[in-house]
Amino acid sequence: MAFVASDTAEAQAAAGRLKERYGASAPDDADIVIALGGDGLMLQTLHRFMGTGKPIYGMNRGSVGFLMNEFREEGLMERLAVAQRSVVHPLLMVAHDIHGQEFRAWGINEVFLSRQTYQAAKIRVWVDGEVRLRELIADGIMVATPAGSTAYNLSANGPILPLNAPLLALTPISAFRPRHWRGALLPDHARLRFDVLEADKRPVNAVADHTEVLSVAFVDIALDREVELVMLHDSGHSLDERILRAQFGY
Repeated sequence: MAFVASDTAEAQAAAGRLKERYGASAPDDADIVIALGGDGLMLQTLHRFMGTGKPIYGMNRGSVGFLMNEFREEGLMERLAVAQRSVVHPLLMVAHDIHGQEFRAWGINEVFLSRQTYQAAKIRVWVDGEVRLRELIADGIMVATPAGSTAYNLSANGPILPLNAPLLALTPISAFRPRHWRGALLPDHARLRFDVLEADKRPVNAVADHTEVLSVAFVDIALDREVELVMLHDSGHSLDERILRAQFGY
């Protein structure tokens, strides 16, 4: 096992105690990575070990901890032995800025576009090569995975998706026109493009989890099935179960 922890005193102290109790390997040499912190650290850890196949087992030493297991020092080996695996694929964002530069980043939770100034963004929405929304006037728009549907997507009134649902949530952020458009559910093989209209006058940024690209002209988004991310959760408290509970408000 390897232990990684957020910078808080609580998380660092917990990591020290666990290392002393169970021993620890270097992260690159470990079979399992134990992440101590909140959901932000879990996302950072998943990104750090993306492509390695290492399972990540999180224990909550942060605030929300939706992706994390309950923190307990005792019985860690036994918990790991019976933990349930949740496999998710991230979104690949390919963003082109107004200067013609290309940027690539992965979003485990979501990819979103957001206005950069006081003026609302104007965005054209393409799905599988066809214009589905000629002009969205809004603060922005996002594409969320099932794993990320309970995060920013939910706060923007997007739908909660079961983890194994072959869907993506397309959700506007404070839409002004079309005023009553609430977004769409798309098959997870859909390929999306967002064109930023009036990009010089109404600058827009694109964000994939923790990576932000300034002043984009257009953005392509699709699920990257070549990348598998594995999270481990205690029996009876899998990510599927947590998402189901979220749908019933408890």
